[in-house]
Parts: sequence; structure tokens; C-alpha cells
Amino acid sequence: MTDENTRGMLYLCATPIGNLEDITLRVLRTLREVDLIAAEDTRNTIKLLNHFNIHTPMTSYHDHNRIEKAYQLVEKMKEGKNIALVTDAGTPGISDPGEDIVRICYEEGIEVTSLPGAAACVTALTQSGLATRRFAFEAFLPRDKKERAAVLSDLSDEPRTIIIYEAPHHLIQTLSDLSETLGASRKLVACRELTKRHEEKVQSTIGEYLKYCEAHEPRGEYVLVIEGKLREAALREQQREWEKISLADHMALYEQQGIDRKEAMRRVAKDRGVSRRDVYQGLLGE
Repeated sequence: MTDENTRGMLYLCATPIGNLEDITLRVLRTLREVDLIAAEDTRNTIKLLNHFNIHTPMTSYHDHNRIEKAYQLVEKMKEGKNIALVTDAGTPGISDPGEDIVRICYEEGIEVTSLPGAAACVTALTQSGLATRRFAFEAFLPRDKKERAAVLSDLSDEPRTIIIYEAPHHLIQTLSDLSETLGASRKLVACRELTKRHEEKVQSTIGEYLKYCEAHEPRGEYVLVIEGKLREAALREQQREWEKISLADHMALYEQQGIDRKEAMRRVAKDRGVSRRDVYQGLLGE
């Protein structure tokens, strides 16, 4: 039985999603010090390693060998080997087979640590201008028609900001499906080629961006950041309910609670989705 103190570790190493300067010093040091690098595509990873003059041995770990190879790598770690896992771009475990080897490591008593760095979903979300406090990450939509329809149905009522990855040759179909299910008027920010020389962000609606892509051939990798639905819909519904009473009665609801007139006016404006000036002028007109 292997002594747990002599076991190796799995290091999840985030690599750049475009600009090579986005790799961390800690990741570079780890890639040099581990015994083996497990890469989603060794042809892509060798370019990164060569750029930083790293000569650590590599092995492939991808979607087609994700379970069998995971157990082989775990055996190496039980023997004391330290292994770094890298994906083609970004953070391992996010929309790639990394989640399986992490699960198996925990089942087999292997320690796992994650070295933070680039992730396309977070990069796109933070620069989208849409709500960031809560979000639903869907990665790539399923290709199977029934499964895809089920996911889209769920997303149609999703109140959180939605993040979807898409390849250029599937983008128009995905936008068409989103337009039909979520609505053509839903706000969308399309991020293309993030951190690369030709990075592009387009603020639009699903319908308008679909028309644009039908006229301009999509190129590069896309992250779609889409406005959630129910939060906005519920807010508008609440605003319509407040509009059923007069501004004076609305003000009275707050003033009767001991709230001063200035604060009451601010709350009424927020409830109705208007400015305080609109409330002031409306009260003068009543």
C-alpha cells in the first residue's frame, strides 16, 4: 500500500485563452517543476511550452480517453509523480474533460489544487456590461436535438445572465435557436477572439446579431453573454402594478412609515422605474 505522504498531486493549470502574457508566474513554475504535463491537445500545448522554454514531458488527456487515462494518471500520482493538467486554452475543468480526473482523484485519495488564471466565460462576462452578480454558464449547447431543445427551454425562463460558447460554423444556428426560444429582442453581447489581436465585442440583441452574422461570415471563437429574463420581466410587472395607484397614494405609503419626503420620493421613483424629477413633476400635476 502506497504511503499517502509520498503521493503526488494534480495541479490544474490555467493557460492563456489568447494573449500569452496572461499566464501566471506560478503556472510557469509549476509546469517546469512537475513530472508530467497532461494536455488536452499536445500539439497546441507544445507551442506554449516552447514559447516559455519548458521541456517537461507531456501526455495526452482528452475527451476520448478521459476515464481510462485518468486512472492511469492517478496510478502515477500514487507512485509519487506530480502532474499538471492543462486544457487547450483557459482553466481545466471548465467545458473540458478535466472534471472527470478531478473527481477520480478525490475518489482515489489524490490531492488536487487549482492554479487560477484565464477563463473565457469570466473574461466575457466582466466586460459585457450585463449583470454579473449571478450568472448561468452553459458552455456549448448540446448538439443532440432533444437535449438541446430541453436546455433552451430551461434557459427561456433563466433569470440570471447566460453565458454560452460557440464555434463559428455553428453560430448562426445557435443564434437562430436562441432567437426562437429566448426572443429576438433579448439583449446580447457577443465576444469574439477574446484577448487576441482581433478581439471584438458587439452589444446587440439576439435578433439583430443574427442578421449581422447572416450577412458577415462568423470567424473565430465566440462567447455569447445574454441578459436573463425573469428578473427584468418581474421588475416591469412590479412597475406596472405601482402605476395602478396615484403618485400621492404611493408617496403616502412611505410617509406613513415615518420616511421623510425626500427618501419617499426616491423610493417611489425606484418602484416605478422613473426619475425623481418625474415623480416631483407628476405630484405637482396631480
